[in-house]
Amino acid sequence: SEGEDTLHQEEQTKLTGHCLCGTTRFVLVGAPNWVGHCHCESCRRATASPFTTWIGQENGTWTFLKNQPVCYESSLGNTRGFCGTCGSPMFFRSNRYPNETHFYAALLEDPEAIKPTIHFHADEKVSWVHLSDGLPQE
Repeated sequence: SEGEDTLHQEEQTKLTGHCLCGTTRFVLVGAPNWVGHCHCESCRRATASPFTTWIGQENGTWTFLKNQPVCYESSLGNTRGFCGTCGSPMFFRSNRYPNETHFYAALLEDPEAIKPTIHFHADEKVSWVHLSDGLPQE
């Protein structure tokens, strides 16, 4: 039936993830709004990596299953969440995107379940990162 197809479809797009120690866990239900790599300086510093991969998920389609992250206002209107036990970064939220929360793709139990489609802030990428995936660069 149509209802069963919808339920089955949601099950296929249910993504779960957790921090390094497993204390903070989340689930994303339904297709993400987008998946992309970010090269901005703030993301590099927040993750201590040359870039990070985000999942833009509509609010109301995700939840924390175990323990709420600790929140930090990294700049005016921008909040970053992290595990209070191990310190793993968990999410980014901004007033610029009022109905969306961004989750770190590397935290997924199955990171292969998503596929990035774009590079954000490519003009800020570090010179020793060479992009050859052919994805658009904003």
